[in-house]
Amino acid sequence: MASHSSTTSLLVFLLFSLVVGMASAQLSSTFYAKSCPKALSTIKAAVVSAVGKEARMGASLLRLHFHDCFVQGCDASVLLDGSSGEKSAGPNANSLRGFDVIDTIKTQVESACAGIVSCADILAVAARDSVVALGGPSWVVPLGRRDSTTSSQSAANTDLPAPTLDLAGLITAFSNKGFTTKEMVALSGSHSIGQARCIAFRARAYNETNIDATYKTSLQSKCPSTGGDDNLSPLDVTTPNTFDNAYFTNLKNNKGLLHSDQQLFTTGGSTNAQVNTYSANSAAFRTDFANAMIKMGNLSPLTGTSGQIRKNCRTVN
Repeated sequence: MASHSSTTSLLVFLLFSLVVGMASAQLSSTFYAKSCPKALSTIKAAVVSAVGKEARMGASLLRLHFHDCFVQGCDASVLLDGSSGEKSAGPNANSLRGFDVIDTIKTQVESACAGIVSCADILAVAARDSVVALGGPSWVVPLGRRDSTTSSQSAANTDLPAPTLDLAGLITAFSNKGFTTKEMVALSGSHSIGQARCIAFRARAYNETNIDATYKTSLQSKCPSTGGDDNLSPLDVTTPNTFDNAYFTNLKNNKGLLHSDQQLFTTGGSTNAQVNTYSANSAAFRTDFANAMIKMGNLSPLTGTSGQIRKNCRTVN
């Protein structure tokens, strides 16, 4: 028979586990099945249309979800206008895009069922649909997030991993959000699509030695040593508009665009084996990426009566 103290300890542990699991348990893939059955198809159609007009938009919508979830959790705080909010933080200002597409989706969803679908859920679904539209894996998105009424510029500056981070810094930034190093490498594969500005890769193009010589020359032609800060270069030089595992092969060939990209594959690096695996095994990458995205979508969601369902994603009700 268990002692009284061990029984008490077990109860405390079970209660703690229940509280920790409660938020994600409140999310459900069928959350809108009755209240807004057209929600998912409406979001998908709008994303497919937007990505069809501009392939880069797929990466932009995926990045919006990531930058939302890493700051305050997946609560659409990144969408709020305001000079002291996340939009004006260093990693986001003049860089995040796709807000107009989210506005369009929100308008369409509101027409289908007013006041039901949160902006946070729209971000989560749009990210998945964007990846699928560009040839990537699909996953079931748990739903039921609610929207924040606050947005923090300082938290965005602190919590979002910078393109200048070394491997140890990347591991720490993702670990702070509950991700393993393996999950960090998988999520970095989002750089299979999209582009980065010259200001983010200039230092690598001119100062670093672990970069393919031809690739280095190409980057310098796009990104002068001074000026041209907003000039763009694809994060995946091989297949920039297709979500695949070429990003990892590029890293093996010293063709990572950002310093933080190439840090995943360096001489004697602890993540080299994972990069090798994903480069050789597309199915493994797709599975791990999808699972990591589900986990990311579960970062501290507001549920129940917390937060609100914003009528306009840019402003609180």
